[in-house]
Amino acid sequence: MASSSGNDDDLTIPRAAINKMIKETLPNVRVANDARELVVNCCTEFIHLISSEANEICNKSEKKTISPEHVINALESLGFGSYITEVKDVLQECKTVALKRRKANSRLENLGIPEEELLRQQQELFAKARQQQAELAQQEWLQMQQAAQQAQLAAASASAGQQAGSSQDEDDEDDI
Repeated sequence: MASSSGNDDDLTIPRAAINKMIKETLPNVRVANDARELVVNCCTEFIHLISSEANEICNKSEKKTISPEHVINALESLGFGSYITEVKDVLQECKTVALKRRKANSRLENLGIPEEELLRQQQELFAKARQQQAELAQQEWLQMQQAAQQAQLAAASASAGQQAGSSQDEDDEDDI
């Protein structure tokens, strides 16, 4: 790469992804680490080259976003026209996968329940939760009141026991 900055690692394809592609493409071939590094650098350089050319094409057409057509035109202008058919096939495949993913992620649509009914059910659940929380708070308050009453009774009985013990002591003194 022609970059002299220290951020080269930030601008490369993850090595694990390249290793996986190499293993899938050449399952019975051992590839040296230097060769793997060279493949990573070549892939990175290729992506920079294509994206720079696609950006120029995008700017010439006065657009702000690089589209797949810009990338395909960049491949053609850089002499990679033989890849265009395969690139278009992969693009169509990616669009199909993305569409399936979007459909799978739209849970509201998949439930078959109208949004108003879902909202009503949600409000009902919230009301039940608030009711349960209020009941728990009331139970805790009652338990605290009972504990306070028991503490008062225990203190009163202890006080009465001390008074009874002190009056018994006085009676004992009178007997002497």
